[in-house]
Amino acid sequence: MNKPELLIFDINETLLNLDPLASAINEALDSKHAFSLWFRTLLHYSLVETLTGNYEDFSAIGKATLKMTMQKFDKNLSEDTVDSILGNIKKLPAHDDVKEGLKLLKDAGVKLVALSNSNENLLKEQLQFAGIASYFDAIMSVEVVASYKPDASPYKAVLGKMSASAESTMMVAAHGWDILGAKRAGLRTAFVAREGHAIYPLDGAPELIGKTILEVAQTILKN
Repeated sequence: MNKPELLIFDINETLLNLDPLASAINEALDSKHAFSLWFRTLLHYSLVETLTGNYEDFSAIGKATLKMTMQKFDKNLSEDTVDSILGNIKKLPAHDDVKEGLKLLKDAGVKLVALSNSNENLLKEQLQFAGIASYFDAIMSVEVVASYKPDASPYKAVLGKMSASAESTMMVAAHGWDILGAKRAGLRTAFVAREGHAIYPLDGAPELIGKTILEVAQTILKN
């Protein structure tokens, strides 16, 4: 495997541990399934916005879809409570393997970019809180193209900003849909096999798979 010159990282779940947010939502809606349903609904409606030619801020979609999820569980939370729950997304720790993996790649001279569906201000706040912002050569939100991953335009926007080719760039993500989107945009891909996540069986196979960011980094650098 030829070492990629540029790595693009998904953020939520791939690098950051969503447990604090998941716990807050599950507790508020009194169900261990609430967070999972909300997150799927959030992704679903972000794609609805993109497919219908519209763009709303990811945080606004998150709030709207949490209200939809509240109805599923017959809960009526106040606006302040909803805002407080969703505020946990600003205070997510990095997974234990992340800092060491990013440092290995950074020290080896690989360019690193953070790419998220979240808006740029929130994304920067998340990375600063987690203590990993300094590892990235660029921090980008899909808001620059007003289109959500896995549409091709966010991946291509990173290539344009970094003056990189798709062939020399690898997308690193814990979501099968993100891997598929990057792959179909022509990028190389690495899947981080976080617990509960799977590769899409229909043409979604990545170039490499690792259980952690550290394992992905070690595999890339040993070649």
